[in-house]
Amino acid sequence: MAPTSMSSGTADPALRTGRAPKAPLSLRLDDRPLPVVGTARVYTCGITPYDVTHLGHAATFVWADVLTSVLASTGVDVHSCRNITDVDDVLTTAARERGRYYDEFALTQEAVFDHSMRALRVATPAAQPRARHHVDAVQQLAQGLLAAGAAYERDGTVWFRGAHVLERSGLDVERARQLSAAFGDEPDRGDKDDPFDVAVWRPSGAEHPAWPSPWGWGRPGWHAECAAMALCVQGASVDVLVGGDDLVFPHHAYQSAMVEALSGVTPFARAALHVGEVRLDGVKMAKSTGNLVLVDDVLDTCTPAALRTLIVDRDHREPWSFHADDLHAAEARLERVYAAAGRGGATAAAVEAATAPLLDGLDVRTALDVAESEGGEAARRVVHLLRLG
Repeated sequence: MAPTSMSSGTADPALRTGRAPKAPLSLRLDDRPLPVVGTARVYTCGITPYDVTHLGHAATFVWADVLTSVLASTGVDVHSCRNITDVDDVLTTAARERGRYYDEFALTQEAVFDHSMRALRVATPAAQPRARHHVDAVQQLAQGLLAAGAAYERDGTVWFRGAHVLERSGLDVERARQLSAAFGDEPDRGDKDDPFDVAVWRPSGAEHPAWPSPWGWGRPGWHAECAAMALCVQGASVDVLVGGDDLVFPHHAYQSAMVEALSGVTPFARAALHVGEVRLDGVKMAKSTGNLVLVDDVLDTCTPAALRTLIVDRDHREPWSFHADDLHAAEARLERVYAAAGRGGATAAAVEAATAPLLDGLDVRTALDVAESEGGEAARRVVHLLRLG
């Protein structure tokens, strides 16, 4: 039977007019296109909930928020996940020093963090998995890695074979050793096959939380926690993996390698958004050094929109130092953008010119420049996408 012809009333308007439809919007990240069909999956490595929330935290999570906003503007659904690492030795130590149980202490710190994120207009992610709720998943991950030959058990520790992770990292051995040691991966331990093997599961002494497992009472390794949570929430692959640039190695490298070894799906992350570190007096802002500028303290002196502007009016990869005087420049920038947004007009071409930089590598600085010059709907659109209104 010959196919019936389509009536002119149901034909695609582009076919009737002879004009091709506009190509769907898509984001470029890591200097290459990131086409997405249907749903964009974003996994952001979240906080270890103690001594929160400082500007180093805020920079990562504000940029993750901008990413999800811009991705959503392309017409896809964004499923965002930001984990809580509430099983971690540094958290346990901090809680013990304050005379608190680790889990109860973590919950109170989460509340502080959530308050800071709301103040900064960071949208709540679709999923916020907690490590202590995914201990069974870490054990399943360990069993799967053992079955695949990607891990081995010794004296109650399940070690992930990590020599290939170093090879993929592009780092020299000495630098990789330094980073591994700094993040507690113990490259100098003699009871594992390779210095770059890392714990998926490890025994717990009396000072640490513990769960029963096939290998004895113990607790998860840090990289394994994120691997397990990502698998549970987002599946074997994500579109964008987000975190501070200090997480590139070892954390993101091992998280990705564990998921890939278990699932056989590569790469785990199609793209990454690694945010440059925030410094104070030239030194990286970190809980370990104690040189923290807390978000709530800064917000006593400026509006949330001004602080967001200070954070994002730069290349996301760029490390930067916080100076209180820079808030005045951010406020002035924001006022100029608001004034431009109050003007009438702005053509479709102007709106496209203002939003195109955001789609091209999240170039916020250029988008704000165009918003200032074009004004009207172009500026209003940028304000909306950056959640500066």
